[in-house]
Amino acid sequence: MKALVYTRPHEMQLQDRPLPDLADQEVVLQIEAVGICGSDLHAWHGKDPRRQPGLVLGHEFVGRIARSAAPGFEPGTRWTGNPLITCGSCDYCVQGRNNLCTRRTMVGMTRPGAYAEYMSIPAASLVAIPQDMPALTAALTEPAATAWHALALSLRALARPLHECRALVIGGGAIGILAALLMQRLGVRALTVSEPNPGRRATLAGAVRCEALDPRAAPLPGEAYDYVLDAVGSAVTRTEALRAVKPGGVIMHVGLQDWASEIDMRRLTLAEITLLGTYTYTTADLRATVAALAEGAFGDLAWVEARRLEQGPQAFVDLDRGAAASPKIVLCNGPA
Repeated sequence: MKALVYTRPHEMQLQDRPLPDLADQEVVLQIEAVGICGSDLHAWHGKDPRRQPGLVLGHEFVGRIARSAAPGFEPGTRWTGNPLITCGSCDYCVQGRNNLCTRRTMVGMTRPGAYAEYMSIPAASLVAIPQDMPALTAALTEPAATAWHALALSLRALARPLHECRALVIGGGAIGILAALLMQRLGVRALTVSEPNPGRRATLAGAVRCEALDPRAAPLPGEAYDYVLDAVGSAVTRTEALRAVKPGGVIMHVGLQDWASEIDMRRLTLAEITLLGTYTYTTADLRATVAALAEGAFGDLAWVEARRLEQGPQAFVDLDRGAAASPKIVLCNGPA
């Protein structure tokens, strides 16, 4: 089979790889489409020690079962899935918070991912989709569920309902735009997105009814937002988020661009600011997101760009250079 392999920093190669083995209680999926995630780009930069050269990346997938060793999962049926492979028995799993599983592994990290024609995965990780759902739409389940989970956690912490809040999203990438679309679905009217890339700001103008600011042209206003979602997670954006949030407000930290940075803990404390972290999603979030995508809750998704799997190496280069106006590129093995 053909697979897109991370061979060294700043290099992906299309290679011939053996078909995946079929283990007990697993399936082999024929991949239809797979999104390029910011974490994949981070690995491509050589900045993720968990993802080593020689690995097939990719975890935002939809596919058709080609072979099955699990009862009830029939060849020919279409699925997306939870790329986090969890134990099902630790305290977090039994609480329904399997994203925090203490023994979790992950496709595209600890085992070959979906930048390939075929991928194996435990059947228990599969998530059902409408069988007629377009592949491009289904491939957005994972990033959309990240936004869904972040908003669900945020709603518990806000002093007032989200639709009353003045909200800021830092970063107009896929998570940022999906979070912005979901906020609008939840009734937010005063919404701003901060994004330095002019192509992405143009995309935002077409896809999201919001104010789009260039943070390089002028600093974000201070103490202006009840709710701030940082979809970048750099040292700079963490500082921006803390300065932009109102006293008593909530910051949701989603992005993981930088591993560490200093923040103004004195302001956090004296202004009673709530700082939340979020990691991925639960299986329940993924199922809810599939339903939301099927209902059109995230709009028409015209801002998503589809390319062929063999165009993957150039897609990574374009994303790195800021040459892709779309915040999400999906690689397809068939019709999108």
